[in-house]
Amino acid sequence: MKDSDFRPSHRSNTLLWIMIGGGVILFLSLGMRQSFGLFQLPVIEAKGWGREVFSIAIAIQNVVWGITQPFFGWLADRYGAAKIAVLGGGLYALGLALMAFPDSQTLLYLGGGLVVGMALAASSFAVVLGAIGRVAPPERQGMSMGVASAVGSLGQFLMIPGSSALISMIGWSDAFLVLAFVMLLICICARSIRTAPAMSTAAVDHTSAKRAVAEAMGHSGYWLLMAGFFVCGFQITFIATHVVAHVEDSGLSRSIAAGTLSLIGLGNIVGSYVASALGDKYRRKYLLSIIYALRAAAILALVLMPASPIMSLGFGLVMGLLWLGTVPLTTSLVGQIFGTRYMTTLFGFVYLTHQMGAALGVYLGGKVFDDTGSYDTVWLIAAGLGVVAALLHWPIADKPLRSIRTASL
Repeated sequence: MKDSDFRPSHRSNTLLWIMIGGGVILFLSLGMRQSFGLFQLPVIEAKGWGREVFSIAIAIQNVVWGITQPFFGWLADRYGAAKIAVLGGGLYALGLALMAFPDSQTLLYLGGGLVVGMALAASSFAVVLGAIGRVAPPERQGMSMGVASAVGSLGQFLMIPGSSALISMIGWSDAFLVLAFVMLLICICARSIRTAPAMSTAAVDHTSAKRAVAEAMGHSGYWLLMAGFFVCGFQITFIATHVVAHVEDSGLSRSIAAGTLSLIGLGNIVGSYVASALGDKYRRKYLLSIIYALRAAAILALVLMPASPIMSLGFGLVMGLLWLGTVPLTTSLVGQIFGTRYMTTLFGFVYLTHQMGAALGVYLGGKVFDDTGSYDTVWLIAAGLGVVAALLHWPIADKPLRSIRTASL
């Protein structure tokens, strides 16, 4: 793809192509990530491990994802998103293949933690949405990211029953191998997100990557976004990994448990798109506050009300509507404040805090359950953090930094 392909007359076709292809990459990458909770009980029962062991693997995965995300984001800004997505697809396949034969806890941590963590950093939100953000015009940026995120959400909805069926038919080990081959499709789809690296504002914004990061780190709103995204990571990764076990522990069937997780993906198809579309019309920071407040309410309802199929499935659907709308809103808010040239790099640092929260949430889930036999304490922490995040987003200074500077000259 040549730079001339990004002239205004070609932008709409290019944007559509990137939205579709990027959505399919997210479909695969996030759909698989959402499915790990289905493997927890079969793996630990076969190996005689506690839930803390599997939780540590997923915690390592999220820490590695977070730590390497700024680096992969910089590589995508520097060399283009397509090359990084190809690398991500290959790493994903390798990590799942290693998880298929975890002869020791160390091998589980290596495959499911280290390798899959790097794969997610190279094939998920920051890389895909960064490519879209560089091509989409400002007035369509949120909607464009929302469409891609919605396609990714479809993967969370469809891959969960698919993974569950594979586990039932051929066992968890062979299921990992089949899904490893499926992840190689990311390498094929990567061509669709080829863009001119950091193209959209390179001609007018000569800020270096180092200066851009320093500038963001000096902005109070950037720190508030990072703190809020820490909460997002804590909530969704704890839920994605442990909600299936929690529902089964409540006396409900495995089909209801898997259905709860699947409905999160279904609700997210609508929720991520609607949140993004609203973000093009209303102030994104307020929408983020509302989402976190509603998440807290949904979590409290699940914990405090009696367990039932309707309650469990209803929680899945409601939480799905609130699930990943935070990602395009946060990504576009970073671009809105700091510009799009280094948006992938800057979002990478925000996502690092997300993954620190994710690691803490998933680990605490396994640790607290093994110690107490219940997830209730962690559910209450997740609800309380939702209230904190709602309060943190409200005061963010969200005016474009370039406009502020121009006005002050």
